[in-house]
Amino acid sequence: MNEIEIRPAGRDDIAAIVGLLVDDVLGSGRDSQEDLTPYLAAFERLAGDPNQELIVMTGPDVATGGRKVIGTLQLTIIPGLSQRGTTRALVEAVRIDSTRRGDGLGTMLMHWTIERARERGASLVQLTSNSTRENAHRFYRNLGFTDSHVGFKLTL
Repeated sequence: MNEIEIRPAGRDDIAAIVGLLVDDVLGSGRDSQEDLTPYLAAFERLAGDPNQELIVMTGPDVATGGRKVIGTLQLTIIPGLSQRGTTRALVEAVRIDSTRRGDGLGTMLMHWTIERARERGASLVQLTSNSTRENAHRFYRNLGFTDSHVGFKLTL
């Protein structure tokens, strides 16, 4: 799969990333491509924070002959005091284009991300996954993740 590239996202990638968020059972009800303003503002905040990396995976676009975004995720590096000062890496918003799922791209993206977390000094990679995403849970377990914690959220 040498035609695949994984790189930091740029402002020009935001529409495609939002498209991946919308093309999702959960995201279709909470994200929208109608107005990119909040996403562009969020991108500016991410771009200004050295502990944040918005990542895209690109590949050939058969329709245009060019390239397109086929995957994304956000990597957050979290310095901490617990566990003897362990730096953690948090992985969020993992998405692969629905037409490319099952091609091994998610595994490739996660392996790249784990290595990137190591490069950034993390000794632990953690993520959350919506409790309804049983296929995703199986995917993460197959990568060696354990479902060791119960997550909680409070909407503000």
